[in-house]
Amino acid sequence: MLVTGGGGFLGSHLVERLESDGHEVVVARRRDYDLTSMDDAARLFDEARPELVYHLAAEVGGIGANRANPGRYWYANLMMGAHVLEQARVHGTTKLVIAGTICAYPKFAPVPFREDDLWDGYPEETNAPYGVAKKAILVGAQAYREQYGTNAVFLLPVNLYGPRDNFDLETSHVIPALIRKMVEAGERGEEAITLWGDGSPTREFLYVDDCVAGLMLAAERYDGAEPVNLGTGEEISIRDLAELVRSETGFGGSIAWDTSKPGGQPRRRLDTSRAAALFGFEARVGLAEGIARTVAWYRAEGR
Repeated sequence: MLVTGGGGFLGSHLVERLESDGHEVVVARRRDYDLTSMDDAARLFDEARPELVYHLAAEVGGIGANRANPGRYWYANLMMGAHVLEQARVHGTTKLVIAGTICAYPKFAPVPFREDDLWDGYPEETNAPYGVAKKAILVGAQAYREQYGTNAVFLLPVNLYGPRDNFDLETSHVIPALIRKMVEAGERGEEAITLWGDGSPTREFLYVDDCVAGLMLAAERYDGAEPVNLGTGEEISIRDLAELVRSETGFGGSIAWDTSKPGGQPRRRLDTSRAAALFGFEARVGLAEGIARTVAWYRAEGR
């Protein structure tokens, strides 16, 4: 089997799990294959000849990174997905599991987000190019299924976190950014940190190992055309999340909120009933436990 983006955060955890289960895995890393190039994508499939492909390769980041790279995020994610789909068709790949994104949902989608609401509005502006690119891959997967019989399934994971996440403050998502800011501020003895927005938006978070389990269950049990959410079905405000991370890191200073900065989509919470019904997925790691594991990893290995 083949895992694109296998050297990345989610991909490395999936590869580790697959190999521990005895599977032979080809790991496609960016340094070896530029999947925005059709020639490189073709070379990868020629060499790997995979029956099962997990397409996880993506260019992604937090609000700041999305604002700085809208064109790149649109282009890279669109091209990678299109090239992987086309090569799966050309090579007769038995199954393709594609990781989409929660950012594809409309900015004001009814909460909880249901898969049937995916097309009822435009995504939140700061990450719309990335989200729209991923939605286009869903359309492509459904079109290839209809015309060529390509068994491509499309999953919509909520915000992921866990060990080996990206902790670069310029490009990271909110949980690793909070962990790094608070750990470093505590070590330097700083009395305050500043966070973007006002803390009111809500988010849902899925521990990386739970996402891996969802991907594998979908590969084993799901062969449908409709997109499927992967998440916990639980939301937390950014302000409450910051307090949870403060508790786990032991940061004793104050938190200031820079309301001149964007906070992103107002609310995010998924309806996860489709994943439970279609392939028996249920998240197992609670947020407090997952953050504690992530903080411990960051202190031991993340720097």
